[in-house]
Order: sequence, then structure tokens, then C-alpha cells
Amino acid sequence: MGYEIERKFLVNGDYKSHAYKSMPIKQGYLSLSGISVIRVRIKGEKAFVTIKSALVEGKIKRHEWEYEIPVEDAGEMLQLCEDAVIDKTRYLIRAGKHTFEVDEFYGNNEGLLIAEVELESEDEPFEMPDWLGPEVTGNVRYYNSFLSIHPYREWSDD
Repeated sequence: MGYEIERKFLVNGDYKSHAYKSMPIKQGYLSLSGISVIRVRIKGEKAFVTIKSALVEGKIKRHEWEYEIPVEDAGEMLQLCEDAVIDKTRYLIRAGKHTFEVDEFYGNNEGLLIAEVELESEDEPFEMPDWLGPEVTGNVRYYNSFLSIHPYREWSDD
């Protein structure tokens, strides 16, 4: 069984000069329920279907299964997502023994920058680069599945 243990942060400051790789990503959600999500994603030259369980409050570990699929199939599946497709560039940045993934969003989520780091355990220590902003782990508003139906540009200033 697959798991994901991930922490999320907003981004403040220059992160791009630290990136060793970047790739375009388009993704959409074929199913959003209270217990799971099914995502289709084209990342660079490859495509994937991912099934994730919902987060349990107070936890950062959740089930995750990811399978590579033909890019053409993923393109057709993304059409099912209509206007709810997330468009972003992902930058990979090493910090200590970890790699941060910083997503720069476009379209209706323009202006949003989110960094994620995957961990081996929920309490694993990691180096925090100076460009990391406030932590938003567990805040559903910053999850891509939420952003697909409630884009950043539509948020109020509250």
C-alpha cells in the first residue's frame, strides 16, 4: 500500500535561482469525494493517474497510488475536467537531504506559490530554506483538488 507524507508551505522570496529542474504540469480531478480524489496529470513528457485518500485531521500521512498512463489518454481525461484544470510549473529544489517541489500556478490560480516536501515519517526533521513562508499543511484551501473548484483568484481577503 502506498503512502504520502507531505508538508506544504507558502513561498516568500527567491526560489527559482535554487532550482535544478522545472517542468510544466496540467492536472485535473476525475473524482472528488470526502474520502478520496482521483487525479489525472500530465507532467512534462509523462502522464499519471493518482488515487489519494482524504487527509485525516491532525495527520499528514495519507494513502496514495500512482500509475503511469499514455499521455494521449491523459489529455482526453483532462477534457472531462473542463474548466477545472490546474496549470502550473513545478520547480525542484534540493535542501539538505530533501527535495522541495515549488509550484507556480497560472490561470485562475495565478499568483499562488506553494512548496511541498515529502517525508519518510510525520516527525522527520528537514532543512527549511529561507524562501519558505508560512506552513499550510492541512489547510484544505491550498490543496490542488480544492483549487480546481475554488481558484485562488476567487478567494476573498479574509
